[in-house]
Amino acid sequence: MKIQIEKLVFGGQGIGRFEGKTAFVWNALPGEEVEALLIKKHKNIIEAIATEIIKPSPDRIKKIEEHFLACSPWQILSYAKENIWKKEIAKETYKKFADLKMSELEIESDEKEFGYRNKIEYSFTLDNAGKITLAFFIRGKHKLSAINDCQLATEPINKIAHKIVDWLNLNEVPIRSCKSLIVRSNQAGETIAALFIKDVLSFEEYPELDEKFLGFTLYFSDPHCPASIPTQTLYSVGQDFLIEEINGIKLRYGVSSFFQVNVPIFEKALADIEKFLDKKKEVLDFYSGVGAISLALHNKFKSAVLVDNNEEAISFAKVNIELNKIKNCEAQASEAEKIAELITKDKILIVDPPRVGLHYKVIDKILEVKPRRIIYLSCNLATQARDLKMLKGEYEVKFSKLYNFFPRTPHIEGLCVLERK
Repeated sequence: MKIQIEKLVFGGQGIGRFEGKTAFVWNALPGEEVEALLIKKHKNIIEAIATEIIKPSPDRIKKIEEHFLACSPWQILSYAKENIWKKEIAKETYKKFADLKMSELEIESDEKEFGYRNKIEYSFTLDNAGKITLAFFIRGKHKLSAINDCQLATEPINKIAHKIVDWLNLNEVPIRSCKSLIVRSNQAGETIAALFIKDVLSFEEYPELDEKFLGFTLYFSDPHCPASIPTQTLYSVGQDFLIEEINGIKLRYGVSSFFQVNVPIFEKALADIEKFLDKKKEVLDFYSGVGAISLALHNKFKSAVLVDNNEEAISFAKVNIELNKIKNCEAQASEAEKIAELITKDKILIVDPPRVGLHYKVIDKILEVKPRRIIYLSCNLATQARDLKMLKGEYEVKFSKLYNFFPRTPHIEGLCVLERK
């Protein structure tokens, strides 16, 4: 089917029309005419992948990976245009979901288009020779595709991922037992890895550590659960954490802890957040993770309480407080909505929620007590805009900015600072 592409939309696809239906098309850019393969059909919309570019856009560039649609579908778009489109999509999203006009949105980025991700989660499949290989899911399908390296990942991550694949093949681990692999790295090039398997197995030898490969854990993970969640620790060697230094603060985090994947760009966001803190005011940091925001900026406010529902994250946050001898911060493990009474009128509220955005009970408490300032960092502009719409009766946006945490992908990070009216 031939489709004329009008623009890029939130989510990353090109949008067009086919037989009266709205068509969302991967591997397609504005102005292009494409031949597309249908992958999903709904009542009024279809989803497709462009298989032939009949009329290419001048902004189209050559992909560098065959599996690009699985991990970085904007490899085909020039980097300069990527940032322009991210601004346009953000403006449209804020207008559509919050009725907010963001006319002068700025986006922070750097020149590092690839090799920036400090965490990658892989699946496994078999190559043509019957050997286990790394894999990603094919866009729009429940099917795996073999990959070699992922160009978004840091070099140490690719190196350790191959090392573990070689170990799997050497030990003739059956593919049915292989679930997933998570590898993390820090800016010093150190790595840790966790391998999740679907059977309780033991081995005479395990992947060897070295001066940069600091820790390896083998987990049995319930095969009925699709997520990489430990059910039982089968083997562990070395350390189960990495340390990243941000603003002179050493932050520990684990293989499954939430931690920003692009530290240099995150540091740019921190510099903007810092401008809206007050040394005389208390801070409440909801969805704090291991403390990457508040602990890195601990000398910019009077005191802070860090809250996260992830026990591991809060455990690391407490370690980080002790490690850095920080006296004005404490951490509590709780769901934000269950401890919303901590929100008070005079506190500065920092929130960096997961993609689902703020819990409605948190919104209700904000509207009840009206904290003077809310610093809202989000990885999902749609849910952020939804929350802003509910808050804008009592608050106005004093500052907004975008950050390209995920170059060559459609993902956009947004910071909005709200002031009580």
